[in-house]
Amino acid sequence: MAPDSEPTPTAAGHRPVPHLPRRLADPTPVVLTGTALWLVGTVALALSGNLGIEFWTCVAGVTLGVIGYGVFRWQRSAARRGSRGAWQGLSGLDD
Repeated sequence: MAPDSEPTPTAAGHRPVPHLPRRLADPTPVVLTGTALWLVGTVALALSGNLGIEFWTCVAGVTLGVIGYGVFRWQRSAARRGSRGAWQGLSGLDD
């Protein structure tokens, strides 16, 4: 491997982060798909009458997926508004 092929370190000694295409860097489809799968599991278990630990695990998965997606959207909107405490630099998704 030629020395020219590696990214040059920044002033702080860190290598620059390569930018992924938007469709690969955007976590929205993954979060929504995961939450939907937990919801399918919840409905299937509820319809089968199995309200044991598996059902409540699926309910927790749906709940955490909804909360996580809400926090994600909240942070992204804060970054777009330019809020001082917002997370910046999510691989170019802050447009």
